[in-house]
Amino acid sequence: MPCTLRTFGVWLLLILTVSLVAANTSLSKPVDTKAVLSCPRITQKAVLVTVRWEIILRDKPACTRAYRRDTNETRAINCSDKTISWDSRPDRNPALQINPVAITHDGYYRCEVVTTHGHFYHGYHLKVLVPPDVTLFQLENGTIVCRAAAGKPAAQISWTPGGDCHTVEEPLGNDTVTVQSSCRWEDHRVSNVSCSVSHLTGNRSLSVERNSGVQSVVYVRTVYIILPILIILVIVGSICLWKIRVCRKCKLKKREANSVVEEDEMQPYASYTEKNNPLYDTVSQVKRSDVLQNEADGLCLHTSYITGI
Repeated sequence: MPCTLRTFGVWLLLILTVSLVAANTSLSKPVDTKAVLSCPRITQKAVLVTVRWEIILRDKPACTRAYRRDTNETRAINCSDKTISWDSRPDRNPALQINPVAITHDGYYRCEVVTTHGHFYHGYHLKVLVPPDVTLFQLENGTIVCRAAAGKPAAQISWTPGGDCHTVEEPLGNDTVTVQSSCRWEDHRVSNVSCSVSHLTGNRSLSVERNSGVQSVVYVRTVYIILPILIILVIVGSICLWKIRVCRKCKLKKREANSVVEEDEMQPYASYTEKNNPLYDTVSQVKRSDVLQNEADGLCLHTSYITGI
């Protein structure tokens, strides 16, 4: 009976001394690093009974990892991610480790510790950070662009010196965001500009000389544009000169032909007709035949008269 009362008293004491201590912490870790999540500390007099981790990730069923001290047994339910495991022996240190941290590890992690002195809870809202890929470049029109690609969370961009800037954000998958800022400077005295990118994983600053790259690009483009034009002009000019020479030769030939015709027209019309008109020759021959015939007829009449015929 005394033993029974003693046992009952112990359990009653345990029930009365059970305390529920809960706390939540926001934790940020860069991607590809190692994260260690610790359970609540217990006093030296308290005896560990069980440890239970509950892991709630996005679009995945809840994962449970547990340890029971009296049987020295561990088990896992719905836990397929091998990068999440016990940090060491759970009987010595029931902390949980994630190695390496991936962007898919965003979620809520809660450790529940049961001891002889009560229940203790500690939760972590883990936020995975992704550093952006920062680039700075100059466009052909003189605009300078600073881009912080695929960062988580979105980065912030500032310029030195300030100019006429326009910033846009492009959301990507897994909560990553690309931020791009484009700037122009009307002041031609500004020769060097700097782009500063602020992010939770660290800050970066890049600089560039204005117009240094643009001038070379414009020069190359000018050469490629002007060279074909010059070639075309040379070809067209050669064709025009050739046509001018041909026309001059044609004019000279026409002038020589016209001079020959004018000399022929200056000769007497009669000689021209005698030389070149066949009709005139025929008429002349007919007239000559008539004269000869008349002369013959006259001679015959004269002879008849003399002879008295």
